Amino acid sequence: MKTYLFTIFCLASFLCLSAQEISNDTLARTTTIKAETNGNLVMFNPETPELQQIAGAPKAFYTHYWEFGDGHFSTEEKPKHTYKEKGEYEVKLWATNNYDTGKPPTTRPKKVNVNSVSTDYEETASMEEDFILKRNREPVPDQDMVLIVRYKNPKTYETNGKIYLFYNEQKFKADNFEILDTRTYHGEKKRSTEGFAFTRKIDNDNTFLASTNKSRIEKQQIPQDSTERTNLPLTISEAQSLYRNWQVLEFDGMQPEEERNMFLTLKTTPEMVKDTSAIISVRGVYVPDANYDNHKVKDMEMEIVTSHDPNKMSSNGTLMNYRLVRFKTLKYKIKFQNNGEGPARTIRLETDIPDMLDKSTIEVTDMYPKCDICPKREVLYSCLDTTFTDTQAIFTFKNIYLPGSEQKNVKEYDSTKGFVKYKIKFAKDFHKKKTKSRTAIIFDKNEPIITNYSTTRFMPGISIGAKVGYNSFSDLNNSESYFFGATLSPYKSYRWYWQVELMNNFHKYDADTQVEEGIVQDASGFRFRQRTTTNTSYENIDWDVPVLMRYNVNNYIGLGAGLQNTISISEKQNQSVLIERFEGVQPDAPVFEIAEESSEDSNSFTNFRTGLLFEATAGFARIGPSLGARYILNFENNFNYWQFYAIWKF
Repeated sequence: MKTYLFTIFCLASFLCLSAQEISNDTLARTTTIKAETNGNLVMFNPETPELQQIAGAPKAFYTHYWEFGDGHFSTEEKPKHTYKEKGEYEVKLWATNNYDTGKPPTTRPKKVNVNSVSTDYEETASMEEDFILKRNREPVPDQDMVLIVRYKNPKTYETNGKIYLFYNEQKFKADNFEILDTRTYHGEKKRSTEGFAFTRKIDNDNTFLASTNKSRIEKQQIPQDSTERTNLPLTISEAQSLYRNWQVLEFDGMQPEEERNMFLTLKTTPEMVKDTSAIISVRGVYVPDANYDNHKVKDMEMEIVTSHDPNKMSSNGTLMNYRLVRFKTLKYKIKFQNNGEGPARTIRLETDIPDMLDKSTIEVTDMYPKCDICPKREVLYSCLDTTFTDTQAIFTFKNIYLPGSEQKNVKEYDSTKGFVKYKIKFAKDFHKKKTKSRTAIIFDKNEPIITNYSTTRFMPGISIGAKVGYNSFSDLNNSESYFFGATLSPYKSYRWYWQVELMNNFHKYDADTQVEEGIVQDASGFRFRQRTTTNTSYENIDWDVPVLMRYNVNNYIGLGAGLQNTISISEKQNQSVLIERFEGVQPDAPVFEIAEESSEDSNSFTNFRTGLLFEATAGFARIGPSLGARYILNFENNFNYWQFYAIWKF
């Protein structure tokens, strides 16, 4: 009885402890919004939970994204916002934990009441471009993020227009995003995506200029924006070929120079690409005036991450088709953030360059802080220098000023971030193998910060081969065997790979001659010697199904070993019997009677055989033509043989 009670007590204690651990593990962290209102000016303050520092990483910190419920937003930690009109507004906050081991804390929206409005309020323009796509943080699988769509009327008159948003790229099998919510503040409306309407009209914005000849006026076309596109049907068709999903939003009554914002909450799916260095994108197409097809296109590139770390390396080559990459240019992006208490003057990025890439083709395409490429001589102005070692490319920002996130009076965290984008081509001789590289980021003379690995790998692809050859059976009489068939293997594998084959084998051979001799006595009592000779020949159509593991020693020599199964789908057996009768029983007695018999028999799906195979090939081992020799060791006697063949893989 005591033992029974003790067991119950232990079990109950274990369950209580387990429940407590589960409760602790699943306890969500929350951020609380504090607000202080003074007329129509509201001061916000977030109360965030304690950070859980990632071991070895820079000091953890929060970044903030606020939506004020009136179409405006801020990325300051403690923003102040002035509302234009009285009313109740729902304020949202997304706090992102950088260098933190946990998930971002959740925040309940807060209602803010504005009961009075100052008459001296004046809203200032802030957009440097007509169309901008922003995000509050990088996408993490199974977390949400916010897409900020900013647009401005560049015309001198009131316009009605459209915005197309394309997401979920075709090149990824699974969807990356689901749109949970679209928040609009100026009457923007969703339209059907079944068809797209085009005007086929272009606004030329022609301007009339006076010529030197006062008797006439000269008409000259001045483009409003060199980045503006005019072939809207082509742009939409191209985007549809790259993206699976899209939204169309229409707006109206937009005044000249007016700025507007829309906000979309995107749920990143669990099936999102798990490569933490993959680059994905969302595309926006802005048509400021629906009467014309003039438009602008923006691509917002994002790096998939597993945690929110500002120092990161990413690439667009996480998964590539090897057949199509020979002339492909890989694009890399190195991001960094100064988390110090003061500005950085020199930033050094030591980046690994895999052997399969050609360092001499590196071209820097963009950077921040913006500066010139350094000349070969020493200069005092800001510039980006690029040098090389045997295995690395070293990008060095010289004479710059990048504020620190802990620096006094720094409110905009984006100003503490920088990046380098570069592109690079493959070397002339590169193999189908996974590579990885990372970057050591050094701010001034501080210890280096090591980024994640940016990986490149190739899809397996399919290589179909045509194979023909001859089989040599040394233990069979009058054997004649040839075959043709196909092989299936990964395209141009580097070292180890599987290969499956299907061979149609035509085989003729004679079985061993059987001779039986004995003394026979007929009905009259006469005794004589009789010899029976049986000859059997076969005509078979066999299916050979080898499954083997192959290894490419280099570009020209390959080895393989595996199993082979063989079945005769058609077997024709021809048998002839010769009967000789002798006068008497003596060996040298003359023949007095000869009789011949023949028969033919057919069977299907017989003679199932299994054996081991070993082979070697010489030629173009990975793709193209080669010659090979294979030895098949069957588990049945008399069916061991050599196979000599030619193969061409495509």
